[in-house]
Amino acid sequence: MIDTTASLRRKISSAGELQSVVRTMKAMAASSIGQYESAVRSLDDYYRTVQLGLVACFQQDKLSGATNLADQKEAGAIGAVIFGSDQGLVGQFNESMAEFVVNTLGNLPGEKTVWAIGERIHSHLSETNLLLGGSFILPNSIAAITPLVGRILIELEKRREKGEITQVYLFYNRPKLGAIYTPVSQRLLPLDDAWRRNLTTISWPTGNLPEVMNAGMDTLLAFVHEYLFVSLFRACAESLASENASRLAAMQRAEKNIDELLEDLNRSFHRLRQSGIDEELFDVISGFEALTKY
Repeated sequence: MIDTTASLRRKISSAGELQSVVRTMKAMAASSIGQYESAVRSLDDYYRTVQLGLVACFQQDKLSGATNLADQKEAGAIGAVIFGSDQGLVGQFNESMAEFVVNTLGNLPGEKTVWAIGERIHSHLSETNLLLGGSFILPNSIAAITPLVGRILIELEKRREKGEITQVYLFYNRPKLGAIYTPVSQRLLPLDDAWRRNLTTISWPTGNLPEVMNAGMDTLLAFVHEYLFVSLFRACAESLASENASRLAAMQRAEKNIDELLEDLNRSFHRLRQSGIDEELFDVISGFEALTKY
């Protein structure tokens, strides 16, 4: 089909409108990344503080001999919480996560039940052999993460009390330098001896040894609660930061492609318009020469 100046004008107009939409979405993604990246940096510090609090508790001789946080066996049914996205334009964000989940859980023994955080990752997981335990709506702001974490913890505790799960894993995309993101997994439960030994390898940052005053067990349980909370909160925040980074990269690619398309369309339009002007000039000259012969 041969383009006309009118059809090229329509294409240029449509491409310009699409360019405006892409730029708006690019600005929104860039704005959202800031709040999530700031939250991730703060959470890293808080997560470290919670870990140090647990280290302080475990270094108490009385608690280290009497504490039994995990009354469950390490092997058994697995529950997995997978963070994805609710919106599109994120490239292979959900596809790569679903593949990572299937490959990772496939290497672990026992039955698996997964909870999807986000409609699109839920759709991808429904196409696998994994048992779906339910889904949650992904929050659209930092303030909305806390209620989500509370609902997830309640759901996991209900399933754990019924004996339906004994282990819990988190799967999410983490921002990465030199790349947009990378999929990672974290074992959240059980809080067993192996988990405690890993914590006790963390060295205290000062020369003054910590001491837990008074109700040591209550303090320990409070730190455990904060550990579970901040682990889920950080996973969600890092996933949202990765999602918006992926969307920003997609918008940047789209903007570049639209700029190239507009350049080609404008070049074709001006060439076609010049061709039309040349033809009109030739007609005028031919008509003038024909009249001057008489």
